[in-house]
Amino acid sequence: MKILVTGGAGFIGSAVVRQAIAAGHDVVNLDALTYAACLDSLASVANNPSYTFVHEDIRNPAALEHVFRAHKPDAVMHLAAESHVDRSIDGPGVFVETNVTGTFNLLQAARAYWENSGRADSFRFHHISTDEVYGSLGATGFFTETTPYAPNSPYSASKAASDHLVRAWWETYGLPIVITNCSNNYGPYQFPEKLIPVVILNTLSGKEIPIYGTGKNIRDWLYVEDHADALLHVLKSGETGRTYNIGGENEVGNLDLAHMICAILDELRPATNPYRDLIRLVADRPGHDLRYAIDPTRIRQELGWQPSISLENGLRKTVEWYLDNETWWRPLQSRSGVGQRLGTT
Repeated sequence: MKILVTGGAGFIGSAVVRQAIAAGHDVVNLDALTYAACLDSLASVANNPSYTFVHEDIRNPAALEHVFRAHKPDAVMHLAAESHVDRSIDGPGVFVETNVTGTFNLLQAARAYWENSGRADSFRFHHISTDEVYGSLGATGFFTETTPYAPNSPYSASKAASDHLVRAWWETYGLPIVITNCSNNYGPYQFPEKLIPVVILNTLSGKEIPIYGTGKNIRDWLYVEDHADALLHVLKSGETGRTYNIGGENEVGNLDLAHMICAILDELRPATNPYRDLIRLVADRPGHDLRYAIDPTRIRQELGWQPSISLENGLRKTVEWYLDNETWWRPLQSRSGVGQRLGTT
């Protein structure tokens, strides 16, 4: 099929683009190329005849209408979003503009295209979201597709709003949609401001490794290639109007995660002192959720998908990738806000 991927130059988006093309699909990558985008992540497919790049912004309704008319996609995979919680604390406005208004614009353009094309049952609008819309768990329990929404940051609130818009376009207009909510992603090509790249790159530079609060905040980690595979499964076989939660089933606290990464680096690139000596607990960020964990029963039972990469193997693959690809990540460290403490207000 021909898939319109929004945000395809981002971390998860680029993984989806690479996998979709490898699976034989045509891909139109629509990306505004904001600060976290990197076209170098798509170097392996840039010259593939099945790949087209369109430099446009989902905040521009006229541009979206033109893209649908010109490219006539069979499906949309909507990944374009502002996604860094710390940045949302300092500047929530752009998160509302992109994640809420941008999603509205895309829904309207997709709906008009779908209706004008004869309302094909095969068309899909796949909205990719986050488990953070559900809020924070205690020591036990898991997020399911029926967990009430309770977002605690401007980022998660903006994603929750976009989820509700997508559901409403299904219920009100019949637009064939699917929604996925994923746990924390990690892996190659992740922008250097996120936790795992921060730990790896600060370690390599001999800088202190900041861990928020007590370091006991727990996340469910999902290898990005596993996530991309799950997204394509949902696009192909998911039931319209349905939500699927995608989790890695790899829960670990942030401090323990940093220790795991340091141990891998002690082995692969040993230094005089253990790298864990660089870890420092720093002031927590406002509204920091304690624990995320996903119950992936629905996607496993209905679509036969489950993660294939353990956290231990995925972290090793990720560390090795950053060690081998300094030419990718080094230029990104000079972008605005990278390496600075954000989200303290």
